[in-house]
Amino acid sequence: MGKIIFYEDRNFQGRSYECMSDCSDMTSYLSRCTSCRVESGCFMVYDRPNYMGNQYFLRRGEYSDYNSFGMGDSIRSCRLIPQHRGSYRMRIHERENFQGQSHELMDDCDNIQDRYRMSDCMSCNVMDGHWLMYEQPHYRGRMVYLSPGEYRSMRDVGYSGMRLSSARRIMDSLQEHERHGHGSHGHEDRIHQTHHGFLLDRPENVIYKYE
Repeated sequence: MGKIIFYEDRNFQGRSYECMSDCSDMTSYLSRCTSCRVESGCFMVYDRPNYMGNQYFLRRGEYSDYNSFGMGDSIRSCRLIPQHRGSYRMRIHERENFQGQSHELMDDCDNIQDRYRMSDCMSCNVMDGHWLMYEQPHYRGRMVYLSPGEYRSMRDVGYSGMRLSSARRIMDSLQEHERHGHGSHGHEDRIHQTHHGFLLDRPENVIYKYE
């Protein structure tokens, strides 16, 4: 079960909309959305309706101002990421339509090209679990959310000419190995992520961004 509350204005002001599932068009409920609180679960949010445009991964925390991360003027749609218990499996292919050399992933991979000597990764089949794939090594650059299914081309999920270079499993706590103990408000999960020259290390500011 997941729950996210969207607000029209920064710092959780203005009208709000509570969401516990997918929403293909936020404008049905709010004229704009510039801050939110994720109370439970994990969500992907998009700056265009129908799960298109820039994609961002949000986990439990407070996000007081999207514009400060270069997100654009508003969130337009969101998708709840289902919880997954069990194994993770994804077969990646060097070419579209499952052609070229292939390899099976069962854990995170920070550099697909280096690990498997693949020139590219242009199609994949997600058998188990939910994944984030990134354009650059070490989980940076543009990202795409992949649920179980076949992806004959990245164009199937709205991207063309996108080279996928790293992959990460979406787990209950995406970065169990990056926890840093207790903060002033109790236990905090802190992820250090460089974004446009800023180090985002406060839980309320952590966001994974398609750049």
